[in-house]
Amino acid sequence: MKKIILSLVFAVSAIAFANAQENAIGLKFGYGADISYQRNLGSSNRLEFNLNLDGFDGNSFGLQGLYQWVWDLDQLAQGFKWYAGVGAGLGTWRAADKDNRAFALAVLGNIGIEYNFNIPLQLALDWTPGVRIIPSGDGRFGYEGIKLAIRYKF
Repeated sequence: MKKIILSLVFAVSAIAFANAQENAIGLKFGYGADISYQRNLGSSNRLEFNLNLDGFDGNSFGLQGLYQWVWDLDQLAQGFKWYAGVGAGLGTWRAADKDNRAFALAVLGNIGIEYNFNIPLQLALDWTPGVRIIPSGDGRFGYEGIKLAIRYKF
């Protein structure tokens, strides 16, 4: 009986540890810098959250939430994956008159490629375009740019 319980505890611990290896935290660089966090939801789905400080000016910031689908690119090389996702973003920045802050809400898309090293390090390159729905539903296309992500996997 003790062997069965010990084996069960070992199996559950191994599964929890393996699942935890799919989460990652790090930085994304492009026009500005993002603090980026990925949370694994399964073998092919995850959430990504980015807190961004655009333009290095300290006058703007935003939060993005993305749901991503992930596919292996093992035929390219072991460790490569590509992903696509959808989500939303909200942000604020100092308006042109410098006295008021402007607010925006956007619907986002996301596509990218990543490489996962044998050590707990991930490099990714992605593009996140968006369509602004607030202010006043103007529907303007926003180009978030291509960003390089460097994340620690845990």
